[in-house]
Amino acid sequence: MAPPAARQRYIANKADNQILTKKPPKRLSLNGKDKIAGSAAGSKKEKDKKRKSTTAPSEKGNGSPIMPSVHTAFKTFVSARLCSAIWAYIADCDETFNYWEPLHYIINGHGLQTWEYSPQFGLRSYTYLLLQGVPGYFYQKIFNPSPILIFYMVRCMLGFACAVMERFMYKSICQEFGIHIGRLWLIFQLFSVGMFVSSTALLPSSFSMYFGCSALAAWWQQHYSLAIFFTAISALLGWPFAALIGVPMVLEMLLRQRDWKTFVQWSLISGLTISLPMIGIDTSYFGKLTFAPLNIVWYNVFTSHGPNIFGTEPLSYYLINGFLNFNIIWLLALQLPIMLVMDYLIVPAKSKSTLNFPHYISLAPFYLWLLVFFAQPHKEERFLFPVYPLISLCGAITVDVYQRIFFRIKSLAFKIKSSVHYLDQSMFIAILVMVLSTVLGLSRVFSLYRNYHAPMDLMLELNQFKVSPQYNPNQIYNVCIGKDWHRYPGSFFFPARNFRLRFLKSEFKGMLPAYYANGANATQIVHPYFNDMNQENEFMYFDYNQCHFLIDFDHGQYTELEPNYAKRSKDWTIMKSLPFLIPEKSHQLFRAFYVPFLTDNHIQYGDFNLLKRKTKRNANGS
Repeated sequence: MAPPAARQRYIANKADNQILTKKPPKRLSLNGKDKIAGSAAGSKKEKDKKRKSTTAPSEKGNGSPIMPSVHTAFKTFVSARLCSAIWAYIADCDETFNYWEPLHYIINGHGLQTWEYSPQFGLRSYTYLLLQGVPGYFYQKIFNPSPILIFYMVRCMLGFACAVMERFMYKSICQEFGIHIGRLWLIFQLFSVGMFVSSTALLPSSFSMYFGCSALAAWWQQHYSLAIFFTAISALLGWPFAALIGVPMVLEMLLRQRDWKTFVQWSLISGLTISLPMIGIDTSYFGKLTFAPLNIVWYNVFTSHGPNIFGTEPLSYYLINGFLNFNIIWLLALQLPIMLVMDYLIVPAKSKSTLNFPHYISLAPFYLWLLVFFAQPHKEERFLFPVYPLISLCGAITVDVYQRIFFRIKSLAFKIKSSVHYLDQSMFIAILVMVLSTVLGLSRVFSLYRNYHAPMDLMLELNQFKVSPQYNPNQIYNVCIGKDWHRYPGSFFFPARNFRLRFLKSEFKGMLPAYYANGANATQIVHPYFNDMNQENEFMYFDYNQCHFLIDFDHGQYTELEPNYAKRSKDWTIMKSLPFLIPEKSHQLFRAFYVPFLTDNHIQYGDFNLLKRKTKRNANGS
């Protein structure tokens, strides 16, 4: 006889599954002959009737602590994403210079421009920026807040948008894959480091995650028109390569469902309603006919150099990053194909464990994505953002498979009664994985904040200067940065519009951004100093003697171009200094995960300094 607590879990799980799925949960037996009670009828008419009767947990008002309702899940998602908006640091300089800086230009009238926004290349779309920038623009015009408040408002909007996607996906997962997998996915998502980083990033790959995974959720519920429309938004307004997520969906729709009419009709509707306004907006900004998604595909795929000039990485790059962002869930997700085969061979219940699609169809987008992007020489962490929620899903399914295989082996060894549900005997596996992944996730998040958040905190110190008697609102203040240019969080962190970022020459020999020109047509000007070969241009560098402030990380290694500015006490005074991790002097494990009482003994910090010039210099203008 099962213990009372296990019996209570089984009854609750059974009731929930009868609400959300086509059939009650599996009963795995000793002899392998028992089937799932009330298995779905074979006829399409009965299948449609079952689907219509499928209801979300929140709609039934299920308050069971074992199965969080959709509304409860949404509240937890919003809470988690708002935490990300407040505490996550900007990990990718591409986010700062390709998105936050042009957005600052749209809202405040000045900002840094990268070569991708030059009309001669037109790789980035202003339409995407306007989607995020319009609320911030009106917020600025109506209330005239500090720029940092606009930054965090936009971030909170992104976090809320991600939570809406996760709510939709959670409901769809519970219906398609089952209650148990749904609640595992919920926990994995909430404490995922990858979601903490990506959910509020102002990046097209994060935008594509919102709409690409919403498309999958619609597809799993067989809402094909909505799935096509979401895929089009993801690929056209977000990142063109995110269309890869929709390939299995399209093949299933055309080859399995043979629904060519819906595909053609909604592809045309989606393409026209999104592309035409996008072309119009971008053409007005660039001053010539521009379709940014086509340009970026052409540059990355059909040019001789492509993105590889920005660096290449081995296969291990994604394997390590996957573990850092999803810990053991990443390992479970990678082994799912093998585990599904083992599940089919070992577990006797052969009835479908999903509502509409077999696993090899519904999960194909994730493994197709890995196959394509793992093969690319140029690898970046953000390239996997669109499939981050699928990592949690595949990990949850793998845990469920382990539970069923464990129960099958135990039932053969100990002759367990056929009436016992597999969750009664294997729930400890799910709990162990949830606890371990949660602890590792929190440890990683705390380590990221502790080790890398200093640049964002340091910039806020300039607010103290703004309220001091030395501040002159009519003067342009030059804030210089050298080798640490890639850690700059953006102009939204300046306290007022009369602060400018300036680049000092360092050992870096690549292309740096430059400020948009003054004037109404600044986005239409072709500048001679931009190129698509990542070649250095001296125009971007500033006179050291004209700097009013200087941001520099003292990591103990110096060159002629990268001196220890803090030691130049005749020129500078340290306005603020914060600890920042020195990776090469720290243990790989303890710098990646915070372990109380151990981490501090195995890592080393340098000083991230905000320096203020002692001798007053004349500004160099804007």
